[in-house]
Amino acid sequence: MGTSASNTQYYPVLAGVFAIVTALFWGCYGPVLHKGAVYMGEIGPNMGSGRLRPFLCVGLAYFLISIVGPIVMMQVAGMEKGNGLLHGWTFSGIVWSVGGGAAGALGAFALIMALNYGGPTSPTFVMPMVFGAAPVVSTCVAMYFNKTYSQVSPFFLVGLLLVILGAVTILVTAPKPGKPKAAVEKTNSETSTKAELEKAK
Repeated sequence: MGTSASNTQYYPVLAGVFAIVTALFWGCYGPVLHKGAVYMGEIGPNMGSGRLRPFLCVGLAYFLISIVGPIVMMQVAGMEKGNGLLHGWTFSGIVWSVGGGAAGALGAFALIMALNYGGPTSPTFVMPMVFGAAPVVSTCVAMYFNKTYSQVSPFFLVGLLLVILGAVTILVTAPKPGKPKAAVEKTNSETSTKAELEKAK
């Protein structure tokens, strides 16, 4: 069965649209995940149950979207259906695809750790660091697979340096969480008491 010419064409506009949609979803990923962690437990080194439960929810979301979603698309829309769902699998393809999924899952786990240990304001500096460094890592891995290291230009190296400097700058200048209300009131009370003692003298 031949493939029509229309099926082999590229659609840059659609590619751009889906790239923007990806950026929107991934941009919301960290803050929304952090919000879930806040509701599930205390945030910080002495946290209770808010660290790993969000990761389980990520796994559930991956199952629903990454497994159920493609099956529905194949059956309903006929997208990549071919000779059926059970056809087209290869050992190498499965190994590399599972490896990619594992890298994504480990990244999600590391992100949860970063968001939890970073405190209430962690999304403001963790996410820029992640999405600033991730394209560089992705490019390096892709160049390794494609054997294109010889094509690296000085501009790429300068960009890499700027990303590193940007990550350090973000980490150093990140907004710090304010003192809890109780701590502020305690500090004010201690200051007032100290002032009264000074007057009494």
